[in-house]
Amino acid sequence: MKRTVTIPTTFVCIALGVLIALAGSQGSQYYNGISLFALCASVSYLLHWIIFIPSYIYQTEHYFDLTGSISYLSAIALGFYLNPSVDPRDILIGALIVIWAVRLGSFLFLRVKQDGKDNRFTVMKTQFHWYIMTWTMGGLWVFLTMAAGLAAITSDVSIPLGFMAYIGLALWIFGFSIEVIADRQKRNFKKQQNKEKEFITSGLWAWSRHPNYFGEITLWAGLTLIALPVLSGWQLVTLISPIFVYILLTRVSGIPMLENRGMKKWGSDPEYVNYVETVSYTHLRAHETDSYLVCRLL
Repeated sequence: MKRTVTIPTTFVCIALGVLIALAGSQGSQYYNGISLFALCASVSYLLHWIIFIPSYIYQTEHYFDLTGSISYLSAIALGFYLNPSVDPRDILIGALIVIWAVRLGSFLFLRVKQDGKDNRFTVMKTQFHWYIMTWTMGGLWVFLTMAAGLAAITSDVSIPLGFMAYIGLALWIFGFSIEVIADRQKRNFKKQQNKEKEFITSGLWAWSRHPNYFGEITLWAGLTLIALPVLSGWQLVTLISPIFVYILLTRVSGIPMLENRGMKKWGSDPEYVNYVETVSYTHLRAHETDSYLVCRLL
């Protein structure tokens, strides 16, 4: 990727993080005169930049996803440690983020260690400007995905859990379950010997080409609903969290990269072309012909 793209993008990622941190600081608890929300937000960037240094020197991507998970855990831990008035909503949001981060981080770390590499990083890790952009985007990713939850945890407003929180929790559980099941199905598929085809089309992958990402988008939307009642004013800017997740996964990285890679590998395979043309891009769309009921989960 050209420097004319990577360098400006790096600065945009930093600037966007600063602006969201300033907005989310309204109504935040303060520690020694500094917004607790902003302090927690800085954790994700700092950890990514620190781990980037040895990762670039030793040309490895093995710790990228693990760094993301550690950033989530560190930011949440700092928020709870410095917050003088933790309430049940804070505990619920923190627990959900921790569960998700530990599960996904360990899964991705073990996967890249077993596979030996992550093809996404093959070229970029050799180019400093591209690689630092990727690690900076990782810091932004961590901060913005949990921005609404972090704003709620650090908020100086406390409201008892209500109907919206329970709806959000149900949505989070649904999305988390989809993500876990989809990841497990794909991992088991890759371990199979003598497969008839190299791409998975069974289980949830028969309903969506990217069910794991559908699950991730859904769970962050659920967590944002839990956070919403205690947010006001400029804090509402942090509601960008699920929108950011959706745009990044479906329009920037994630799905576009996987779709392009899939077409390069199997674009000449009629079965793969049919799979792409008939199976939903992200949303779960379960469909069986003839004697089976068509159901849609949108």
